[in-house]
Amino acid sequence: MSNAPRLTALDALHRSLGATMTDFAGWDMPLRYGSERDEHNAVRTRAGLFDLSHMGEITVTGPEAMKALNYALVGNIATIGPGRARYTMICQEDGGIVDDLIVYRLGDTEYMVVANAGNAQIVLDAITERAAGFDAEVRDDRDAYALIAVQGPASPGILKSVTDADLDGLKYYAGLPGTVAGVPALIARTGYTGEDGFELFVAPEHAEQLWRALTEAGQDAGLVPCGLSCRDTLRLEAGMPLYGHELTTALTPFDAGLGRVVKFEKDGDFVGRTALEAAAEKAAANPPRKLVGLIAEGRRVPRAGFSVVADGEVIGEVTSGAPSPTLGKPIAIAYVDAAHAAPGTAGVGIDIRGTHEAYEVVALPFYKREK
Repeated sequence: MSNAPRLTALDALHRSLGATMTDFAGWDMPLRYGSERDEHNAVRTRAGLFDLSHMGEITVTGPEAMKALNYALVGNIATIGPGRARYTMICQEDGGIVDDLIVYRLGDTEYMVVANAGNAQIVLDAITERAAGFDAEVRDDRDAYALIAVQGPASPGILKSVTDADLDGLKYYAGLPGTVAGVPALIARTGYTGEDGFELFVAPEHAEQLWRALTEAGQDAGLVPCGLSCRDTLRLEAGMPLYGHELTTALTPFDAGLGRVVKFEKDGDFVGRTALEAAAEKAAANPPRKLVGLIAEGRRVPRAGFSVVADGEVIGEVTSGAPSPTLGKPIAIAYVDAAHAAPGTAGVGIDIRGTHEAYEVVALPFYKREK
């Protein structure tokens, strides 16, 4: 096995655009093309184009595909209508989060699970193992798709100019097959930016044609190519968790404040049910640390792993931090003790290399688009 990074179908195109490349979960990915701030602001005000081909697609088909996924995952897969998508998680037997996922129901007995790049193999192995007792087939489709996202307020108009698919009828967290710029695609109204937008699953050999067509269609609307760096600040402002930061195997969905994704009322057993029932009870009786937003009063930027402090005591830990282009101040997401988690709690700071910098506690998200 070579340790050379995997390349997406758009690799040569990114390099021709002068992208700064970085290794991300074993893939060579564009970090930025120009200014991270400009790319971020383009998505907030106009539109941005992302290559997300590093995400891991797993297809589950067969008469018991739904039952297999209901057993493998914590969500209720039975209630996903055809053409709809659902945010959910896969957990260990002890309730720890293996990954957060989006499940698309493509047909009566066909589902596509999209996992994070760094966890794709682990998730594939877990679903394969858990589906063994069911009449269902699990297929590794990571090489079958390239994934291109167009995100931002101008994205519906841009996409409409290159497809005759009914975008107006496509709700958030829904997907439909269509043709975009002459290329067959699964068009999903999903994203990780806090803006309206679409994710387009296409065959890798069609990726470049689609990217170029979208670039051309978005020229007048101010669309720019965007890298992973602004994707991170966009999701941070939108209060969206990132696996390895807000979500880990050491935490249950209840620890992460995402207990709502666990559906105990669904039919049949699922992996982690017993541990998660205990975690739900514990969280209700004695809330663990809560996930909150922190906004800096100064200019210093907090990073993951920094301690959150109050009255000289450590009361929590930063999971993600960055300068926020939209707020114009450094921001952080952190787990803090419930006693200090209420918005407006006074006296909270972050230990930044020995200095306690003052921060304001706020409810997540930091940014919510106007509908």
